[in-house]
Amino acid sequence: MSKIIMKTPLVEMDGDEMTRVIWKMIKEQLIEPYVELKTEYYDLGLVHRNATDDRVTVDSAEATKKYGVAVKCATITPNAARVEEYKLKEMWKSPNGTIRAILDGTVFRKPIIVKGITPFIPTWTKPITIARHAYGDIYKNTEMRVPEGSKAELVVTDKDGNETRALIHDFSSGAGIIQGVHNIDASIASFARSCFEFALSERESIWFASKDTISKTYDHRFKDIFAEIFESEYKEKFDEAGIEYFYTLIDDAVARIIRSEGGVIWACKNYDGDVMSDMVATAYGSLGLMTSVLVSPDGVYEYEAAHGTVQRHYYKWLKGEKTSTNPVATIFAWSGALRKRGELDDIPELTSYADKLEKATIDTIESGVMTGDMAALSKLENKRSVYSEEFLGAIAERLEKLMR
Repeated sequence: MSKIIMKTPLVEMDGDEMTRVIWKMIKEQLIEPYVELKTEYYDLGLVHRNATDDRVTVDSAEATKKYGVAVKCATITPNAARVEEYKLKEMWKSPNGTIRAILDGTVFRKPIIVKGITPFIPTWTKPITIARHAYGDIYKNTEMRVPEGSKAELVVTDKDGNETRALIHDFSSGAGIIQGVHNIDASIASFARSCFEFALSERESIWFASKDTISKTYDHRFKDIFAEIFESEYKEKFDEAGIEYFYTLIDDAVARIIRSEGGVIWACKNYDGDVMSDMVATAYGSLGLMTSVLVSPDGVYEYEAAHGTVQRHYYKWLKGEKTSTNPVATIFAWSGALRKRGELDDIPELTSYADKLEKATIDTIESGVMTGDMAALSKLENKRSVYSEEFLGAIAERLEKLMR
């Protein structure tokens, strides 16, 4: 069987711990037998990020802008314990945050539906995709403790030095805390366009929710920008595609989502998206069955698993023990990136291969062969928990038959 030839490289971002181990297995067993893999490789493992003063993360993001499609392994965002463990020069920032900022991207997280793993919300028969704005709000906040007797004000100084002031709170009766958050029109507009473009590519309706009745300036600005861009740039396209854009308050959106069948894209501000993506992932099964793609408004895509590096399993693996680590979301990161590369480069064989890789993975789970985390959730009577190597081997067998 001749291998599928790629025209343009994928940007490949390697990662950390157990997902790095799984990454290599997936390439060797499921991809390289069928695809003449062409990648521009960047090692985003914490050791190499530290050695390059995190320059490698910036370089990988710039390469993604150049080539248009990337696939990323899970990476460590270091805390104080990791600084000590890896003897880091400093507590490096989240690679995902750096890449999002450079690509000006929006994160879309979507559950993988498999027979036997039933969502905790019984009406959810279709996947719900969470679109998370990845800029500003509390993630770029300024905050302070305020001593009793102080007065806190919001002060804006314009380019001519003129000040506008607004009282936040008079703390004369006791100490407290304050927090300042911001966003910028350009980032909100990029968020809106990424959401509308993704909705058109998926042919799914999109909801956006904020709290503009309470936050009459900050949240209302999000609402206005979404509405302006939709009406001027996307309304006719949405009508032709038979999908809709729907705005509501965040609390109403939660109530509607719980009662819905799914099958929609739910756009959220940064904090809302952070929380709701984990809620949706847990309700559908687990983060191990959740895909994640970063989409920029100019059509750049970066695919990854929604979960972390699986640290506990990695320490077991270092001792020579086998683990039942779930590779599904990482497999789907690769299939998503290869499918998009095939679409952009007009290589139908590559898009077909990506479809077959996903089908082989889902069919293996639905036949009853799965890792321990899925077995704990599955309602299948014939389920069998296996180690990662056995699970990948079972997928490889099915994939070979599909490819023939």
